[in-house]
Amino acid sequence: MKWSTPADLRQQVQRCWDRGDILTALLPLDAGVESTFPRRLTLKTPSASELRDHFAAVRDWSQQLRAMPHLRLEMRDFRHQVFGQNSLPAIAWLNDVETAIALLGKQKEARLFEHICASTARHPKLLNWLAKRPLRALELANIWEKLLAVVDWVLAHPQPGVYLRQIDIPGIHSKFVEAQCSVLCELLDRVLPESSIDSSASGINQFNRRYGFLDKPERIRLRWLDPASSPFARIALADLMLDAVSFARLGSTVEHVFITENETNFLSFPAAPNALVIFGAGYGFAALAKAAWLHECRIHYWGDIDTHGFAILDELRGHFPHVESLLMDRQTFLADTALWGSEPTPRQHELPHLTFDERALYDDLRDNRLGINLRLEQERVPFSLIQAALANLDHLDLQHLPATVDLAEITKSVQD
Repeated sequence: MKWSTPADLRQQVQRCWDRGDILTALLPLDAGVESTFPRRLTLKTPSASELRDHFAAVRDWSQQLRAMPHLRLEMRDFRHQVFGQNSLPAIAWLNDVETAIALLGKQKEARLFEHICASTARHPKLLNWLAKRPLRALELANIWEKLLAVVDWVLAHPQPGVYLRQIDIPGIHSKFVEAQCSVLCELLDRVLPESSIDSSASGINQFNRRYGFLDKPERIRLRWLDPASSPFARIALADLMLDAVSFARLGSTVEHVFITENETNFLSFPAAPNALVIFGAGYGFAALAKAAWLHECRIHYWGDIDTHGFAILDELRGHFPHVESLLMDRQTFLADTALWGSEPTPRQHELPHLTFDERALYDDLRDNRLGINLRLEQERVPFSLIQAALANLDHLDLQHLPATVDLAEITKSVQD
């Protein structure tokens, strides 16, 4: 028998809850949500032959439905050849949202949502968000007042030009805002005027720029490879870190710039005339792109010989098309197979900024023509090879490298 049971009807109402239909019916009228109550439920009833052949089972089924609370049944009359005139459930209704809530035992959640609606009434534009995300609102019930407080603050201070740490709201700290950036984006986008939103910035990683907060300064780590080129005479060989703005204002003090992804290689990079080395540390060269003077320098990039290494090189060339690769060639890769490792998650997309030879090697690695997921990490390349590679650069005259300054002597002189 496939007649609708009380469990079937309750499951239908549960699905309404899971879609948010029941909670949205609690929103105030000015939210613009049409009521879905009274709501008719799907009710599968016995056929005429089943009434004739299985009357006892039909009678039990009818009694179970009639005993079900919070449900309104429309009955239809029929006459049985043995038992005479009878009536059976034909249509099942939920009269209103309160009966649906009571049927599921969700009174506590419903009252909580009504409290959220009342708190949100001061921001009518957010009622639409509640209509679309009522269950998400319930999940956020414990912090909803704090979220609204942040919305209030940003509305009162559009494009504030301060760090999140400087938001002054009792009981709310910057880590709260950072942790709730995703939902705050959804709320702020609804209440703020377009003039207060930087539409070119999107996603939680660009939350600060989108709403006019200050970002932590992007930092660049570098070392001068020639003390004569450093603008900081007393710390000419120091391992420095500059914010992107300060780095951009340096101006060109060198002719050659090397970028490497490995910290040990960065620290041990050989001395070179009129040169500095930058610790790349992965994808993302927006900070470097702000330094226009880099376009006047010869730039060499030294990364891993794997698909990610070539992808980083490709991204860097998107900012500086004249970048040359260093020790990322087929000869270096094939020199010692014992140095090969395995790349866990190779890249697969096309890289338009590679040279012909680089693209050929990238394709071989990507398509596993030389082996499965092969790579040569730059820290495995013998140090003698980087020394030889620098010596073979036609624009780098190592014979005329000025006398180096001992870092210990510099440190001692600063202390003195």
